[in-house]
Amino acid sequence: MTDEPETTKAAPQIATTRRGFLGAGVAAGGALLGAGAARAAGPDPLITEVQPWAQGLGDGVDASPYGLPIRFEGDVVRRNVEWLTADTISSINFTPIHALDGTITPQGCAFERHHSGAIELAKEDYRLMINGLVDTPLIFTYADLERFPRETRTYFLECAANTGMEWAGSQLNGAQFTHGMIHNMDYTGVPLRLLLEEAGVKPEGKWVLVEGADASSNGRSIPLEKAMDDCLVAFKANGEALRKEHGYPVRLCVPGWEGNMWIKWLRRIEVGDQPWEQREETSKYTDTLADGTSRKFTWVMDAKSIVTSPSPQMPIKHGPGPLVITGLAWSGRGAITRVDVTVDGGKTWMPARLAAPGQDMAVSRFYLDHVWDGSEMLVQSRAIDSTGYVQPTKTELRDFRGLNSIYHNNCIQTWWVKANGEAENVEVS
Repeated sequence: MTDEPETTKAAPQIATTRRGFLGAGVAAGGALLGAGAARAAGPDPLITEVQPWAQGLGDGVDASPYGLPIRFEGDVVRRNVEWLTADTISSINFTPIHALDGTITPQGCAFERHHSGAIELAKEDYRLMINGLVDTPLIFTYADLERFPRETRTYFLECAANTGMEWAGSQLNGAQFTHGMIHNMDYTGVPLRLLLEEAGVKPEGKWVLVEGADASSNGRSIPLEKAMDDCLVAFKANGEALRKEHGYPVRLCVPGWEGNMWIKWLRRIEVGDQPWEQREETSKYTDTLADGTSRKFTWVMDAKSIVTSPSPQMPIKHGPGPLVITGLAWSGRGAITRVDVTVDGGKTWMPARLAAPGQDMAVSRFYLDHVWDGSEMLVQSRAIDSTGYVQPTKTELRDFRGLNSIYHNNCIQTWWVKANGEAENVEVS
């Protein structure tokens, strides 16, 4: 989508330095925590008195053989929006991005998207076929795949319909629901290139068809150039086996491209000389324009970002004073090089601090150390990637593509933060 509009690369405001930030915090509230974080005048019983949790023994090492989050974090879970689909068998739930920090998504929080439900497939029953325009058709077992040289790469996976409800206006009130069809994990597996080279691709081979072992099969066509570049046949995520809902025991990773192509329960790869025109790349996963025509094969997920806190599910509770504004940014074309944040609806922008240098096809975490004066804010973020692409506004995308699409919405998102700290999904015209 290189013909998409770019936002104006406005010169950002000078960021507040850490020293200035601390000084402003003291000036605003009389202490680093600010006026909204009152301190007790006398001794704090939580410090001076022995509490129940220190009066006896805790759980033994075998209390939970597979570690689970403590009950106090029980609300950090994937969530479904019931009215989006008729049945959860072919539906989606959303990563709680508002409640996470860092960049790596725990597997247990990573969103699900199914076309015919999550299946159970044992390693012993797993088979992967490579056929079509190859010198030698091959079938691999799970044990066969483990014998190939493996790699570990950090990649984001984003559903093409992420933020799709926002095309027509502000719809869902929460970062989890507007942008939660994404995860970012460390994937381990075999480069698809090695398997194709083992089979020997014929000169006329230009495309591959990838299919899953579930009832939908979810076939997608991928250019051979991409398949031989960075695609990964993965069997681990974040160091452990894939979860059932993420394609156990083997899935395909197609870095930077829409999640529908990341086939789960990968069973077959056929080499051909042209795309297969499957349902998921013709009637679905195409971009319908204002004139009714549709663009297909718009695989790349362009630069995008979202402020996760403050946001509707993460209101400000501490009152005026120092405030950490944080969020996520990613691009399917390269690495995130900069994220700007505004608190006045785009009138002025401040460069955020990236937690680490951006990585190709991986999520970056950004922070802006801000001093909130307690007034209303219109909070936005915009991402810039290593190609120079700048995340566009909703208006710019609509001017180009109209309101008929549900896919590839990488618009700038606005949260209206009210004086009481609560936030709401709004649009700024």
